[in-house]
Amino acid sequence: MAKTSEEVLLIINHVRHKKMDGSLYLMGERLAWMQVHKNSFSISHPYSDIKVQKISPGSKEKVQLQILMHDGTANTFHFNHSQGREAQIRDRDAIKELLQQLLPQFRQKVNSELEEKNKLLQEDPKLFQLYKDLVVSQLMSAEEFWANHSAKFSNSNNDKNQTVGVSAAFLADIKPQTDGCNGLRYNLTPDVIESIFKTYPMVKKKHAENVPHKSSENEFWTKFFQSHYFHRDRINIGNKDMFSECAKNDEDEIKQDIDRNVCNPFLDLTQIKDTSLGEGYGAMNEERQTSTNLANLSIIRRFNYHSTMVLKTCQAQSREAAAANASGDVSSTSLNGSDQTATKSKPNPSEASDQPTEKKARIMEKIHYTDLEEDISSSATSLSLTKMERYLHGPTPISASLYSTNDNVVQAAQMVHQKLPHWLPALSQVLPVHLALSVLGELSPGGSLMQRTSQQDLQQIIPVDTQEELQQIYSALCELLRHFWSCFPVSSKFLEEKVVKMKTTLERFHINKLNTFKEHLISQHYSINLTGHMEEMLNAAYNKFETWQSKRLTKR
Repeated sequence: MAKTSEEVLLIINHVRHKKMDGSLYLMGERLAWMQVHKNSFSISHPYSDIKVQKISPGSKEKVQLQILMHDGTANTFHFNHSQGREAQIRDRDAIKELLQQLLPQFRQKVNSELEEKNKLLQEDPKLFQLYKDLVVSQLMSAEEFWANHSAKFSNSNNDKNQTVGVSAAFLADIKPQTDGCNGLRYNLTPDVIESIFKTYPMVKKKHAENVPHKSSENEFWTKFFQSHYFHRDRINIGNKDMFSECAKNDEDEIKQDIDRNVCNPFLDLTQIKDTSLGEGYGAMNEERQTSTNLANLSIIRRFNYHSTMVLKTCQAQSREAAAANASGDVSSTSLNGSDQTATKSKPNPSEASDQPTEKKARIMEKIHYTDLEEDISSSATSLSLTKMERYLHGPTPISASLYSTNDNVVQAAQMVHQKLPHWLPALSQVLPVHLALSVLGELSPGGSLMQRTSQQDLQQIIPVDTQEELQQIYSALCELLRHFWSCFPVSSKFLEEKVVKMKTTLERFHINKLNTFKEHLISQHYSINLTGHMEEMLNAAYNKFETWQSKRLTKR
């Protein structure tokens, strides 16, 4: 059965599949079919796996819908409503039209994910080589590989995620075409429909109320373009029109926007009038009458309302940015070279809460000057001196000290000169010169004791292609071991299956990759064991698996 949290968009009963009756479900992310008197779905396909849908021709007796998958499989559903062929076609068209809206969204999502993964592999050669060593060689599935590197993939997606706004001319881009019968045909793309829903929320509400329960998708948009709501003048809208409520709601919102305070306190829209003084010196003797043409006033109001709704689609982000700027400006401790706490009185909390953040940001932009700010000095602890004289003169000795005079220094130097010719060194524990030189030569680079530890000699002995292959094998082994050790502690059935699978994968890697590379090194007669550390890591993983398996068997 579907999860309670999963959204069910449409349910169509009386749908047969392989001569068995059932119901067809369209949910938020998948299509499913459930047989009658069962509590689980017999067929379940995510929308991203569906390639295309096909319908039976009108000349065919059965009303059918076929779903083709990307892997080549297909499922055919037969609509057999008891009320006849018209009801069967209506059910099938409801499924078809809803799928037409859902499939492009998920197909675009899958394509974008594949493009991002392909770009990551192209930009990172090491990741691409790791992908070939593990996924292409079937040591690991692609899902497991990208799950471990989800941080890189999610970061690349987050960097490019940006809310797309609505073009103000999206309605003008809908160019109707004649159908040859004195009619017009509109080509509505999912992007255009989404723009209409964002700009006119009432149309989206009407769409949810009527489609597909009362009318089909095509009928709804036909009524929309035929309605006076879409008409240029929109003077007389009858009550029978589906969109009459939308027009009334638009008028209410226009009045609310006019009454609402403007975010910019330095601009008074109420003082702006659509009049001209004409030619002269700024004054007129005769009063001019304003235009009273209802059509002109209506179209101007609709233009203003359309622009307002387009701007509201991105209003949430602009409010967050303005709030951040306002909070950053208010938090400054100095304004125009003076302290705010000293010059301003404490504002009333009720008044401050009523003012919008955008208005505060506009005011702060006008009264805040960065070049007049004071430098904020870091807080430091001041010295507490009891006696300033002692601090200025420096440290003084606690007790009296004995100082040597010039005569004492001269006398000591004369005594050293007298005893130095009769001094004999007693160096019984020091190595002779020839032994010390021989030891230094052996410990120097190139000596007998430094032959096998010289990094320069090792790079000269091992070819570059062998070094690159060693790095690739080492990186692939570390990736597999990371998956293996992440299973511990084994606390679920899924982890038990994964640790057994990873142990088998490590054994395959040991036989196919590591042993093959080791035999290649032996054939080249290398005296250095380059695979010793990798074998130690594998043995540690094998021992861990055996210990865990023995404990698991003892518990049973």
